[in-house]
Amino acid sequence: MKKISIKSTISIIASKITIFLTKTILKGGTTFPGKVALKIDKNILKKVSQGYKVVLVTGTNGKTTTTSMIYNIVKESGKEAITNNTGANLFPGIVTTFIDNYKFFNPKKESYAIIEVDEANLKYITEFISPEIITVTNLFRDQLDRYGEVYTTLSKILEGITLSPNTTLVLNGDESLLGKLDLPNKTIFYGFNAKINENKNIEVNADAKFCKFCKSPYEYNHITYNHLGDFYCTGCGFKRADLKYAVNEILELTPDSSTVKINDLEITVSQSGVYNIYNALCAYAITKELNIDNDSIKKSLQNQDSSFGRQEALNIDGKEVKIILVKNPAGYNQALDTLCLNKESFSTAFLLNDNYADGTDVSWIWDVDFEKLQDLNIDELFISGIRCYDMAVRLKIAGLNKEKFIIEESFDSLTNKIKNSANDKIYILATYTAMINYRKHLYSKGYIKKLW
Repeated sequence: MKKISIKSTISIIASKITIFLTKTILKGGTTFPGKVALKIDKNILKKVSQGYKVVLVTGTNGKTTTTSMIYNIVKESGKEAITNNTGANLFPGIVTTFIDNYKFFNPKKESYAIIEVDEANLKYITEFISPEIITVTNLFRDQLDRYGEVYTTLSKILEGITLSPNTTLVLNGDESLLGKLDLPNKTIFYGFNAKINENKNIEVNADAKFCKFCKSPYEYNHITYNHLGDFYCTGCGFKRADLKYAVNEILELTPDSSTVKINDLEITVSQSGVYNIYNALCAYAITKELNIDNDSIKKSLQNQDSSFGRQEALNIDGKEVKIILVKNPAGYNQALDTLCLNKESFSTAFLLNDNYADGTDVSWIWDVDFEKLQDLNIDELFISGIRCYDMAVRLKIAGLNKEKFIIEESFDSLTNKIKNSANDKIYILATYTAMINYRKHLYSKGYIKKLW
């Protein structure tokens, strides 16, 4: 048995009992068991995380998918790994993950912990863990009532990084906010050398348009989306860092997948959208830093399952339904770009909530370019959620045909309308708690087999 104090032992046992009860009775719940453990031993994370090589994944968009990609690649390579795969990325949820996998008597061989971390919670994790790698995916406006603007989010992340100066940083080089951070950490950048299109003009509502050093507007050799791309400042000379890992060629983009060349390796990513190419690129960079072979990376990424509302595919009485989580303008626009890749007709559902986890201010939907949907062949537009009428107004102003609007406040009614849709292909774009609650509804009806 490992040497561990009585207090820590009681903390672990109490949490494990709570985990069992929440899984069997509540069919989920990943935060409360961690709270129980921390109430007894506030330092428990340091003890239960010992022996793991830890990778922490943070940033605004793409955390859950990127974490899943890294975890699956590590497993594909034959190594042991754990992860918080449901996106329970706050401090207590991460404690739960480690305790759930803790064994008193079984000596652990080399094992990895691939952990998604909320941006504001990174500092609580690095207080107790010295990770091998921390990655930051991007920084966009998100939950303004909680995070404020992107510079506030960056400062929260930096609070966590400064507690772990020996950790390697793997950062999105196309994210101007992550350049020249003046940190002692070894830093590696990834990004796009390939152009998505010929556009070099940044969007009006982009999140970081001005140089963080001299405040001059950025110029771009190319833009991928929002403010990401090969940027440079004509005022002070600040520019994108050299990339160690890069998308050098885009071979194919479809509504279901993407094929690209990362460095010299051709990879098919089984999830669509430029944002998922970024996620795959980040996963590639990290797993190469962990010395994982190309075959494992390639095989895993082309078989990556979409789950838990991240392009999750479902069958609802013969209807091919895909749930896409959307939570801020940058991510929403990328989801809409994915819809625009469709050459055939389809139907859509827009679910908008304003709970705390969504951001209580929904004015951000006016920064989403719904206008790009005007020319698509959409049969029906289902609208639901707590703020469904706000969404209906936004879609009407965007020029979409209000005769095709089907507004349903209850999930029962929405599901019945989906089952009787004129089209067999339906995209559901839902904010966080709308996605969570609708999945619970579908689980209760038997359309989802695994809730968490």
